Amino acid sequence: MLKQILSKLPRKSQKSDSLDSAGIDSGNQTSNSGNGVQCTNIGNSISSRLSVVKRVSSAVFPASIMAGVEAVEPNLSFKDVSNPQKQNLFISKLNLCCEVSDFSDPDKTNAEQDLKRQTLIELVDFVSSGSAKFNEPAIAAMCKMCAINLFRVFPPKYRSNSTSGEAEDEEPMFDPAWSNLQLVYDLLLRFISYSSLDAKVAKKYVDHSFILRLLDLFESEDPRERDCLKTILHRIYGKFMVHRPFVRKAVSNIIYRFVFETERHNGIAELLEIFGSIISGFAVPLKEEHKMFLWRALIPLHKPKSVGVYHQQLTYCVVQFIDKDPKLANSVIKGLLKYWPVTNSQKELMFISELEEILEMTSMAEFQKIMVPLFRRIACCLNSFHYQVAERAHLVWNNEHILNLVTHNRQVIFPLIFPALERNSQNHWNQAVLNLTQNIRKMLCEMDEELVLTCQCKLEEENSQLSEAAEKRKLTWERLESAAGFQPAAANMIPPVKPAACPVAC
Repeated sequence: MLKQILSKLPRKSQKSDSLDSAGIDSGNQTSNSGNGVQCTNIGNSISSRLSVVKRVSSAVFPASIMAGVEAVEPNLSFKDVSNPQKQNLFISKLNLCCEVSDFSDPDKTNAEQDLKRQTLIELVDFVSSGSAKFNEPAIAAMCKMCAINLFRVFPPKYRSNSTSGEAEDEEPMFDPAWSNLQLVYDLLLRFISYSSLDAKVAKKYVDHSFILRLLDLFESEDPRERDCLKTILHRIYGKFMVHRPFVRKAVSNIIYRFVFETERHNGIAELLEIFGSIISGFAVPLKEEHKMFLWRALIPLHKPKSVGVYHQQLTYCVVQFIDKDPKLANSVIKGLLKYWPVTNSQKELMFISELEEILEMTSMAEFQKIMVPLFRRIACCLNSFHYQVAERAHLVWNNEHILNLVTHNRQVIFPLIFPALERNSQNHWNQAVLNLTQNIRKMLCEMDEELVLTCQCKLEEENSQLSEAAEKRKLTWERLESAAGFQPAAANMIPPVKPAACPVAC
């Protein structure tokens, strides 16, 4: 009875026997003991479960592997996948966006462009959520996608025909692909600014070549693109300390090429705006490298004709340097005098304004080193027949700090300035300039009337000497002309002299 009951129960050894036979058939050497059968059973059951999971995942996600990472169907949403799969989905979506859209043909279907745009929006939202930690494949895929979409050579039709880059009154040109480019820039900015981004890993992909290509994009005609680049480059400079010397050197090379070769570049203002904040963070005392950047890059930037496009940013950078080291004011003023415009009145107005800002930060000792050539130039500006230049030079005297410097050095400055004021009061055509000249003369008299009288007497004496010298020259020329009037007749009476015979036979 008991045997009949036991025979009806299912035998457990059938499955293990089948597994053992399968193991033998596959070439695995397993023992016939109970422990050996149990281990083989467990191992095969685990492998069978993994194969089931893999088949299920293969039905949802493609099985293609890129750079050791399993690619995920890019059309899925981040909400539809588990947290471990979000990195792979992020990479898949980045790979999808590596296809560059053609915006030059308006008749081309917009389906691909819309899909790419929607994917970029999803990527921006994912990075903005702040919940992800990017591994190295994700960082590499991100840099690859940005490089493919952003790095390009601008066609000649996008460049200005003028020799000075983008002029102040020139209409900006807008890139037709900006709707997608803006999303790529936004994604790159959020990625670089990501708080948990591992800079040690990212610097392998955001390398020198990547930074150089970013700097090349500052040539873009689209001001919106240059503005995005400005913010991104500033974040890269702050995030990757190891790249800071290279960024400074690369920007210096761009400035050198602009000043001394092409005088054509659209992004000088944005690059200077970045350096304005960088200079404000320099440690004191300044390194020699930073001073060389001032002397070799910033000061020569006053030379090009298009200085008006970036003069505000240039002035800010120069003032930041002087704020860090007041002794640099002497070198900066010398540079301004070296590149002082001769025929460009608008540049001259900008130079006078910058000069006033610099003098406000100049100490007495540095001022005394440069005051003689400086006020000779100011005297020329006071006498300018362009009324705006003359008016702006007169208004410099309303600055209290400059007036204080002049007061303490009036014995040197008054003799340089007084002749210009005197010429203005006698010859200048503009009434507003005449009024300003009278005001300054009155101010000088209140400051030191005796010195003003001395300067006036000296000027009158010099004028009389000049008049006497002019009269002497006039009389000399009259005598020469009268003598020349008799010379032809006398010359006709003298017989011509025959040349002597050459003793040497030719």
